[in-house]
Amino acid sequence: MLSYKSFISEKGQEWVVFVHGAGGSSAVWFKQIRAFQKEFNVLLVDLRGHGKSSAYTGDGSRYTLQGLSQDILDVLDHEKIESAHFVGVSLGTILIRTLIDMAPERVLSVIYAGAVVGFTAMARILIVAGQALKYMVPFNTLYSTFAWIIMPGKKAQEARRVFKREARRVAPEEFRRWLMLVPEVNRRLHKWMSETSSCRSLYLMGGKDYMFLPPARAVVYKTPDSFLEVISGVGHVCNIEKPEQFNELAIAFLLNK
Repeated sequence: MLSYKSFISEKGQEWVVFVHGAGGSSAVWFKQIRAFQKEFNVLLVDLRGHGKSSAYTGDGSRYTLQGLSQDILDVLDHEKIESAHFVGVSLGTILIRTLIDMAPERVLSVIYAGAVVGFTAMARILIVAGQALKYMVPFNTLYSTFAWIIMPGKKAQEARRVFKREARRVAPEEFRRWLMLVPEVNRRLHKWMSETSSCRSLYLMGGKDYMFLPPARAVVYKTPDSFLEVISGVGHVCNIEKPEQFNELAIAFLLNK
């Protein structure tokens, strides 16, 4: 089972489950815990091979979006959580969207931070480069380069530092397994573009998230009960770069205010 932490609120009865992205860990949510715990029970998970969660030691056949999402559902089952709100960042948003397909009754509402719902030309170039260089360039060098491209500028310095620190815990082979998910991600994104989810959703994006903001705008435009909030002056990991504004917008949405 995944490593996870829970924080019980004296006030709230509903749960909020936080799902980090590839190369990160539950530590990326450290600026959200206190604010969210005032209203909700909080569950933080470390995805397979990240943070304190061990990697799957089999043949790798379970490394699918559905398998990784099932890991999260297994934690909910273990904690006897019937349904919850979900907050994801980057690749974590894809896992949550997969989870909605698998068990829509478990999801009360969703916040997609730095949502990955499509790829701009630059994002596609980055993915192709990662696939081509994954056996040629040291993992830490490759990930640091990607972090600079996805999270550029001085204001993203803290976000880069957190992600690079947590990425050191991810074994190179584990990182390559996650890169192998790219074809499945492409197929699912293409499928989702022609569908509409009935789950109430908020897309919380950084105004400088140039690779992922344009596709998110397009999805929100065509999806009922879906909303977009853009936090100015920040990039992909807006929950770290402007946590107070992120928390205010996210909690208000979850409380339906």
